[in-house]
Amino acid sequence: MIETKTPRPLPYGRHCIDEADIAAVVDVLRSDWLTTGPMVERFESAFAAAVGAPHAVACATGTAALHLAAMALRLGPNDQVIVPSITFVATANAVRFCGAEVVFADVESDSGLMGMEQLEAAYLRADKTRLKAVFPVHLAGQCAAPAEIYAWCAERGLKLVDDACHAIGTRYMHGNVEHRIGDGCHAIMSCFSLHPVKTVAMGEGGVVTTASTELAEELRRLRGHGLVRDAAAFQNADLAFGPDGKANPWYYEMPDPSPNYRASDVACALGYSQLGKLDGFIDRRQTLVAAYDARLPALAPHVLPPPRKPASQVGWHLYPVVVDFDAIGVSRSEFMRRLLRRGVGSQVHYIPVHCQPYYQQRYGLLDLPGASRYYERTLSLPLFPAMSEADVEFVVEQLAETVSGH
Repeated sequence: MIETKTPRPLPYGRHCIDEADIAAVVDVLRSDWLTTGPMVERFESAFAAAVGAPHAVACATGTAALHLAAMALRLGPNDQVIVPSITFVATANAVRFCGAEVVFADVESDSGLMGMEQLEAAYLRADKTRLKAVFPVHLAGQCAAPAEIYAWCAERGLKLVDDACHAIGTRYMHGNVEHRIGDGCHAIMSCFSLHPVKTVAMGEGGVVTTASTELAEELRRLRGHGLVRDAAAFQNADLAFGPDGKANPWYYEMPDPSPNYRASDVACALGYSQLGKLDGFIDRRQTLVAAYDARLPALAPHVLPPPRKPASQVGWHLYPVVVDFDAIGVSRSEFMRRLLRRGVGSQVHYIPVHCQPYYQQRYGLLDLPGASRYYERTLSLPLFPAMSEADVEFVVEQLAETVSGH
């Protein structure tokens, strides 16, 4: 670690950069490639191995990953996609970027996750002739029944794309087999974010994993303006080939437009270095979560730890506690301000997306009581690898003082 102590106030999340990370980036800066070079493929191979996926495609951000997945599914204006309302706006926006419509699902009021009950309720509200996909969200690192939801989707001909932006390192059991989120067994594609507050940081960065060679090739095409450089796929023979019948070396074609979502070698160098510490990052986060769990019972019932879903390992991104602000007698905003004055930052994840003005204007006022209840009571506490157990003790002490009104 570069720093010798954790900052005050403690942020809810923070990157963890060391000298090895800095050296990796410097090596790229001194090389012949800053972007679209060998480090991109090296990082992709390492990421695929880390989550057990056959293919990983790096891109600019987690939002780009979601949009690329939506484009690869060929979503369009005649399609609908089920998305849980408790997520960052990017999950739903990726669907709308393609012109498709969002069917918002409710979530469990305690975990914030879309379970089977909520998925089936959203399905009943959808137009079955237009519904094409489901985008579950693994909130805070936890997942809700991935295998069950995947089987349910398969029975109905629906594609499942994981929003796994919080869940690198999460493992779960299906029967006697342990699976990793992103391994391609229970999702056609999984989308990850490598933003600085996530477990692995690229500065800004994203990855899509898949078991499909065809989808991986399409994702790589789509991240680079949608260009094709394979002579076998060229459509304009008179432009593509010279008098000798060979493809012109400068030639490319664009069958359909797409954004520039490429990831640079600089960002991938940082991501590759960070991946080498993934197990340590996850272990550290689990240790800090256990420290919170051990101390928070003293604050019950006013503050409760996040409820657990079955998993063999949770790659914790957030530690969202459940707070009874009504019983404490203070608004959440004032509670957060008081915590901040005591040196503890916090955050809310997330405002239900169906409440955003854009989606209210498009779909009207939806009644999703689980999402509303989850949003009203949750608060994300500091969680990042540089924290010590003394920092956790400090956070809980400040929570106790704030709850008591001192």
